[in-house]
Amino acid sequence: MRFNTRKWVKPGDLNANGTLFGGRLLSWIDEEAILYSIIQLENKKIVTKYMSEINFMSTAESGDIVEIGIEVVKFGQSSLTLRCEARNKMNHETIVTVDQLIVVNLDENGKPKPHGKTRVEFVKDRLARENQS
Repeated sequence: MRFNTRKWVKPGDLNANGTLFGGRLLSWIDEEAILYSIIQLENKKIVTKYMSEINFMSTAESGDIVEIGIEVVKFGQSSLTLRCEARNKMNHETIVTVDQLIVVNLDENGKPKPHGKTRVEFVKDRLARENQS
């Protein structure tokens, strides 16, 4: 799993217990999943369809740095299934896992659109492909 995004936990991210609000963390995860998918599927029109069980394992406090990791589980016809994990950057303790987060590729009318992708691509792979043309 690649951990590409870091978030700094600030006082406005905390719940009444003084720890990271779970809703804030899920918002960060959802945003990271969408950004990752936009890059992978090369389309700005991506929506979240489904999030499986969310397993909170620990927490974070103000001043902590949270890393968010994403990996592809499966390429569907118009969807992408991801697995996500958020962890504390300093001690690598897992804060939350989401086993399945499904996003859908949309056309200009907001309808599911086949993306034609079958494997993870990195920007360097696309640049190499473009240079061969």
